[in-house]
Formats: sequence, C-alpha cells, structure tokens
Amino acid sequence: MRLSLIATTLCAAALHLAPLPALAEDKAVIDAMEGYLDFVDYGGATIFPEQIPKDDWKSFFVIDARDKEQFAKEHIPGAVNIEWRRALAERGRIPKDKPVLLYCNTGTLSAQAGFALRVAGYENVRILQGGYAEWKAKGGFDAAARATGAVKH
Repeated sequence: MRLSLIATTLCAAALHLAPLPALAEDKAVIDAMEGYLDFVDYGGATIFPEQIPKDDWKSFFVIDARDKEQFAKEHIPGAVNIEWRRALAERGRIPKDKPVLLYCNTGTLSAQAGFALRVAGYENVRILQGGYAEWKAKGGFDAAARATGAVKH
C-alpha cells in the first residue's frame, strides 16, 4: 500500500513537471519508469532510523534533500545538502559505489529525488523513513541502540 501511494505521488509530480503529451510520447521515459517499477521491492527503498546502527552511518553518503535554509538550521551531521529538485543536476557529486541515504522532513520529497536517482542508474539508494523529524525523535544516531535496548528478553 505504501509503495503504491509513493508511486502515485511520484507519477502525479511528474505530470506537473512536463505536459502530459510530452511524457506519453517519450518512450525512454516510459521504459525507464517501467524498468524501475519492475525492479523495486515493496518497501525496499526505505529504511528506518532504528535500522542503522551508529557505526554504520559512516558507510552512507547522506543527502539532506531539504532547502538550504532548513539545512543551515539543523541537519544530520555529515550530510551534504542537495535540494530534492537538484538531485539529477548534481548527481556528479553523488557516488555510485557507496550506499546513498536521502532524507527531508518527512520522506516525501526525498522519495522523489530517490526515484529520479534510481531511474538514472543509482541502485543503492535508500530513503530515511519519516525524514529528519523521525530521526531526531527516535534518538538520532542512537536510534538503533534505543530500539534494541527497549526490548528485554
């Protein structure tokens, strides 16, 4: 259900970016989108803050997809700021040989940037579920430790 909502949102956004006839006539765009939808697993592109142990954060290339003002106010330490609309234009800054983790405030805008990057050939892209707000609320880099510490056996 969540993937279909995301796909619907992304398609709706794409419709606003270009006139409908232009997209309908562009076989490469349609083929790329079909290929992406065939490839992606349900929930495979999202990751929760508590799924990333503190020491694993350094293995990600973390992108804050929010605007510069929000990034300047606060962001995940180590993140680079590439506004979600600029993900393709600035893809030269994004490594293909390292896992990429995108976030915004909630995950909606970063999901659009992630979709664009996956279609452009980036295979190891993840979206931080819940975005910056959830990362912060769950304890930031300590979210995984908090989540596992809460379960007593």
